[in-house]
Amino acid sequence: MKFTRLRVLGFKSFVEPIDLHIEPGLTGVVGPNGCGKSNLVEALRWVMGEASYKNMRASGMDDVIFSGSGNRPPRNTAEVTLVIDNADRTAPATLNDADVLEVSRRIEREAGSVYKINGRDVRARDVQLLFADASSGAHSPAMVGQGKIGELIAAKPKDRRALLEEAAGISGLHNRRHEAELRLSGAEQNLARIDDVVAELDSQLDGLKRQARQAVRYRNLSGEIRKAEATVLHLRWTAATAALKEADEALKEATALVNGRSDAQGQAAVAQATAGASLPDLRDAAARAGAALQRIIVAREQLDSEEARINERLADLGRRLAQLGDDIAREETLVADNKAILARLDDEEKELEAANAAMTERQATAADRRRTCEDSLTASEAALAELTGKVADITARRTQYERSLIEAERRLENQRKELASVTAELDRLGDSQSVEAGLRERSEAVEAAEATVKSAEEQAVAAEGTSAAARDRTARLREPLAEAERTLSRIETEAATLVALLKSSRTEAGTPLIDIVKVDNGFEAALGAAFGDDLDSPADAEAAAYWRLVDRSAADPSLPDGVEALATHVEAPAVLARRLAQIGLVAREDGTRLQSMLKPGQRLVSREGDLWRWDGYIATADSPTAAAQRLATRNRLAELESDAVDAGKLQRERREEMEEANAAMRAAEEAERAARDGWRQAQRAIDQARDQLA
Repeated sequence: MKFTRLRVLGFKSFVEPIDLHIEPGLTGVVGPNGCGKSNLVEALRWVMGEASYKNMRASGMDDVIFSGSGNRPPRNTAEVTLVIDNADRTAPATLNDADVLEVSRRIEREAGSVYKINGRDVRARDVQLLFADASSGAHSPAMVGQGKIGELIAAKPKDRRALLEEAAGISGLHNRRHEAELRLSGAEQNLARIDDVVAELDSQLDGLKRQARQAVRYRNLSGEIRKAEATVLHLRWTAATAALKEADEALKEATALVNGRSDAQGQAAVAQATAGASLPDLRDAAARAGAALQRIIVAREQLDSEEARINERLADLGRRLAQLGDDIAREETLVADNKAILARLDDEEKELEAANAAMTERQATAADRRRTCEDSLTASEAALAELTGKVADITARRTQYERSLIEAERRLENQRKELASVTAELDRLGDSQSVEAGLRERSEAVEAAEATVKSAEEQAVAAEGTSAAARDRTARLREPLAEAERTLSRIETEAATLVALLKSSRTEAGTPLIDIVKVDNGFEAALGAAFGDDLDSPADAEAAAYWRLVDRSAADPSLPDGVEALATHVEAPAVLARRLAQIGLVAREDGTRLQSMLKPGQRLVSREGDLWRWDGYIATADSPTAAAQRLATRNRLAELESDAVDAGKLQRERREEMEEANAAMRAAEEAERAARDGWRQAQRAIDQARDQLA
């Protein structure tokens, strides 16, 4: 890939457009620190598809846009264009229609970047593949910056492999493989979503089937209920009709009876008028007739009330019949609606079954395609790995053979020249005895020199093997040394952080007692719960709050039987002795039981940080106190100091081994250089002997 021109506009410090022509040969940019030389390299990386703003030394990708100065306003856009010579037409097929490729990237604040090739919008992936196919790009080892040579020398085998792959021109294949893997991953995610959709449709189908069964059951039960209600209503109507007939007959009988009694009353009245003389005799009969009349009147009233009740019952039955008619009409409407719903559900069930069958076929097809793609990808990866190894092997052997061929041709040419010279000399001198003796002597010198060269070459090869072994040992020891240094640095960093956390503000009065007290590991929470924030006060009377030494008294109560004093696990100044003597250490399950046995001023604590005080106050260990955390931090700092000593010792041992390996490597390199110097001297001696022979 041949770059011809780089155009920068609004990128970082380049507020004005600049054109950097890259002519054949070596193009350099010279200037003082801060003039923008590194910005040119970053512009080149940026236009090649760099997506990390951290690699651009910025807090955001918008920071690559010129942000303004004292006399220049900020810009809203930035653009970088890279012109590539494509005369040999080695670009990808989609971009191989022009002799020149102009790759540009333009960014606008809060709008993102836009890539273009020859004025046509493309993806960032297309630009990255374009440069990856040419063994270049934003992350290519060909972009050598500060410290890059050291990184390449100390690179791990994985990084060296990436360098060799790019040198072999297959980095673009890796990018395409990564893109294919992303597509396969997307396909797998789509298949997973399809499975979720199918599962959801299956659950919906089960629900619809259940609803259909419920609708059928509801329809059957509704029909049976309607039949039962109709039967009950018919029975009630039949009973009401019979009762109505009986009431009509009773009414007719009562009416006839009333008429007969009325006639009898008329006759009795006539008889009373005509038989006034017989009044006393008839008074009794009249009384009896009045009583009978009264009974008849009562019976008539009863019949009237029964008639009213029957009429009311008939009206109620009429209303019930109308209501039954309305219920029958409503049930018929519900039956029609249910039939429509069932028909729609049947249609939906058929559609779902068809969709399920089609989905099953598509899922099987997709699974077959996925297996085919996976098999193809596995075969491609195996073939790629095999071809990569073969290409590297062939490239190495080809280079070795080319060097051997060039050396052999050079030697053959020298031998031919020497042979021609010797032949000419023999022709000139003839077959004299002295010439033959000189030739034999010089031939022996040449053979001796060749033996010396061979021996020197063997020594050089042996020295080269020793040097390579020393370099390998140095490389193997470099990682343990780096690991030991990282461990020591991590421990020192954590210790420095803890020291910063423990650094308390000391007043003129003195140091807080919490910085003096020492507690055994595992008892920090107990001591913190027992004292709380009281340990933040010093033992100096000049402070606003301080501890004063008060001697223990014989009247001080003793802890309950079987309770261990916390003082056995704490090293503290004498001012805390009386307080520590009244603090007991118990198991957390025994604290509540022993709390009632405490005397005034006493308290119990557990290793977990629970507190039971003599006055009934209880504090659980759910929230550790600041004093407990500070004491735990101090103990952790002591452990880190011990670990730092061990890590420092290990680092020194690793460094000594590394220095020994470096010394051995330097000695081996010196021996290799000496052997090569001896080989070169022997080579010069054989050349001189051959010259004398010639």
